[in-house]
Amino acid sequence: MNTGNKTRDMVLAAIFVALIIIMAFTPFGYIPLGFMNATIIHVPVIIGAIILGPKYGGFLGMIFGLTSLWKNTNMPNATSFVFSPFVKMGEYGGNLGSLIICMVPRILIGIVAYYVFRGVLKALKGSKMKTTVALAAAGVAGSLTNTLLVMNLIYFLFGKEYGQAAKGLTEGIYSVIIGIICMNGIPEAIVAGILTVAITQALFKVMRN
Repeated sequence: MNTGNKTRDMVLAAIFVALIIIMAFTPFGYIPLGFMNATIIHVPVIIGAIILGPKYGGFLGMIFGLTSLWKNTNMPNATSFVFSPFVKMGEYGGNLGSLIICMVPRILIGIVAYYVFRGVLKALKGSKMKTTVALAAAGVAGSLTNTLLVMNLIYFLFGKEYGQAAKGLTEGIYSVIIGIICMNGIPEAIVAGILTVAITQALFKVMRN
């Protein structure tokens, strides 16, 4: 890679970092769907990974994770202890597991999205719709990577504590996890797929010109 391409990639990465930070701390990171809000903060991570590659994708995911850590530490809610080891809410407190939940799924968002994009492109070689389908698949896969890993790690690392803090439950906690995945995760994945296609195709055109 020549110096010009490296400089371009660093500039693009800085723009994606700025977008992630702005979206994380403003209402722009959320889309109201009537019964819930769908977050789209992971979309710049997905798009950045597709354009810049998996290493940048992992880096952008780390930035997303750090914004979540800061927000849950400094503006905590009843379940923020599952995302921050520095938070204690009543009898429940965060620990090393909180960092795993906060960081690992977010780092993997871009990495998974990149390889899904490349894999679908290869599988649909020769198809006129291959780029559109690959972008949509990458958006959905990146979003679900975040939702599925975060919610399942919460269950395995903080199941009882999360159930008590979130719903006052001691049983049926995984049913709550499944409900959140279905009610939040699926709409978020659909939104991420649509936005990834629309925004990335526009960026591809700009970059080609």
